Amino acid sequence: MNRAVSAKELTAKGLLTGVLLVMSFTPLGYFHTLGLDISLMMIPVAIGAMIMGPSTGLWLGFVFGATSFQQALMGTSIFSTTLLNINPVGTFILCIPTRMLMGYLTGFCFRLLYKIDKSKTVCYFAGGFLAAFWNTVLFMSVLLLFFWNTPLIQDINATFGNLNPFLFVFAFVGINGLLEMSASCVVGGMVGKVLAKTVCRRQA
Repeated sequence: MNRAVSAKELTAKGLLTGVLLVMSFTPLGYFHTLGLDISLMMIPVAIGAMIMGPSTGLWLGFVFGATSFQQALMGTSIFSTTLLNINPVGTFILCIPTRMLMGYLTGFCFRLLYKIDKSKTVCYFAGGFLAAFWNTVLFMSVLLLFFWNTPLIQDINATFGNLNPFLFVFAFVGINGLLEMSASCVVGGMVGKVLAKTVCRRQA
């Protein structure tokens, strides 16, 4: 029985990795704008983290981050490539470790929520939301840490009226962040709940 469950989890992990790779080449993965890129890549990360745990979230977060860094290297994302030219180390941290931590934290928080959620349903939608939430918080925190005083960010901030860092985050993320969190909450929650019944029996 344990071998069967492990095989199912391994298959699901591979499929979610494939989904992330496919999404990275479509607008569903990354929708590039002149400012912050819009992404739904955190949804497969959330699903894997919820049904298979923080370690899987860590791996899927790495895949997410690696595709993001690859886009910076290849020039696919104007914003990320510009950051790379300013500070390669900061851009690497922005792309990969932050997404890995996002995946881990999503799985960790979900386990805590699962224990107290009597319905065993709300926790999945909360987990989907948290994936996008952590992705935004960690990304913006590292962005401010490494790039706040750069001409690029200050020029963007000037268009908002030279806000302080806290208000800049809200202005920069804006409606895009709310859309990402809503989509991750609904889609991640629905798919995560369904897959948990077939992939991970202990969370059925």
